[in-house]
Amino acid sequence: MTVNTLAIVGTGIMGMGIAQIAAQAGIQVLLFDAKSGAAEQGRASLQGTLEKLAAKGKFTADELQATLNNLIVIQELSQIATAEIVVEAIIENLDIKKQLFAKLEEVVAADTILATNTSSLSVTAIAADCDHPERVVGFHFFNPVPLMKIVEIIPGISTQHSAVEALTDLAKRMGHLGVVAKDTPGFIVNHAGRAYGTESLKILGEGIADFEQIDRILREGAGFRMGPFELMDLTGVDVSHPVMESIYEQYYQEARYRPHPLTRQMLTGKKLGRKVGEGFYHYENGQKVSVVSAQEQSSKALASDASVTSVWIGADLVEDKKQLVDYLSNRGVLIDNNDKPNPNSLVLLTIYGEDTTNAAIRYQVEPKQAVAIDMLTELTKHRTLMPSIVTQERFVAQAYALFSKGLDNNVATQDVGSATLITESTGFVAQRVVAMVINLGCDIAMQGIATPEDIDNAVKLGLGYPHGPISWGDHLGASRILLILERIYALTGDPRYRPSPWLQRRAKLDMSLFTQQTTH
Repeated sequence: MTVNTLAIVGTGIMGMGIAQIAAQAGIQVLLFDAKSGAAEQGRASLQGTLEKLAAKGKFTADELQATLNNLIVIQELSQIATAEIVVEAIIENLDIKKQLFAKLEEVVAADTILATNTSSLSVTAIAADCDHPERVVGFHFFNPVPLMKIVEIIPGISTQHSAVEALTDLAKRMGHLGVVAKDTPGFIVNHAGRAYGTESLKILGEGIADFEQIDRILREGAGFRMGPFELMDLTGVDVSHPVMESIYEQYYQEARYRPHPLTRQMLTGKKLGRKVGEGFYHYENGQKVSVVSAQEQSSKALASDASVTSVWIGADLVEDKKQLVDYLSNRGVLIDNNDKPNPNSLVLLTIYGEDTTNAAIRYQVEPKQAVAIDMLTELTKHRTLMPSIVTQERFVAQAYALFSKGLDNNVATQDVGSATLITESTGFVAQRVVAMVINLGCDIAMQGIATPEDIDNAVKLGLGYPHGPISWGDHLGASRILLILERIYALTGDPRYRPSPWLQRRAKLDMSLFTQQTTH
């Protein structure tokens, strides 16, 4: 269908963001808000933003005027009758949305598509009382709309395919990628995003590392733009925690989505994040104040005068051992190639989904000499080290001295950020978080919520992850991710770590995680 006129009901941040990209695409946009003066205020604010962008040369004066001409404030809901598509962007309340859709049906044409920008409510539930539920569809954008080039298109149980096609075409016309998702809790993006924060909170709650260390490991080592605790502070615990609880409850307390009591406590204590000056971090004048923890100070002191005699390497993967041997040999470190380590050798274990104690027992080496290193992340970016609970301090110091040095073999001057010591964990920080992100992406694919390609694109564009979960699994190796999850699940018995059948089958067949079921 050709869309000449689009109506926006609700002229807050999201509504005006959608209005902007539609108007810039040459579509006439009718702006309505039930609150007196809100639509005028929204248009005026957007005009100010567009004028600033034009002054910076983002578009011409003629383009600015054409866009402004497309933004028309209306005073009565009945005036939207000429619109081919109506997009609702009001409060996230099911009853209020249903009341609005009932009113819309009274004034729009029989073939007008009614779209909801809901982020958390069922499209089927919104459409349930409509006379024509077949034309109701989800159209979920992300803030800020002009910059987040992704929109989820969600058909309800009765939605006609033609409505989905019309919104997919409209999204493309407005410069966004439309990805189709089933009407399930969290759709794609909010669903896929459950692993990052909840697993990081679990790691923090277990005392494996402090929140700054976890943020650094996941930023520097895994490549996330922001650490999970920086992100929760930016979003606000008052926003992120209710979403965690909502997804968890909507999936009938599925262990994969389990929230953590800490964010509930922070919400109660009003430590909401950047907006109030304190969350996980402390903020002054809107800027994060970094404080070196006692744990970090202790780690840095270890690197000062440790002397390494030799290193014995036990590796789960041959390529990991070769990489470590090259890394250490280039620094003049003697490699202990004996079948059993020399009593004075640092025992370095490259393991997946396991703690150092269990790995030392499996390799039949002395746990007091053992330190594990995470090889899921690149050595040139970040090194995470994990002693056992009985590793002698001299061996911990040796390991930290080796890996807290920069590539020029000098101790890093900035934050010694190239290495982090964590306490013993079943699986490392990055291993646990990245494996859970990939596993959840595979589970979303298995449920048929979206295609693997759409899941990947939605996560990259909607969450800003360094890779989509499906391509990330292929990049790291599905068998390696499966090994991490199988070991953690076996050692903890926690069902949140059970590997998705989608991942299991493709890993065991040595196939890409994008591979879909053969049709007959």
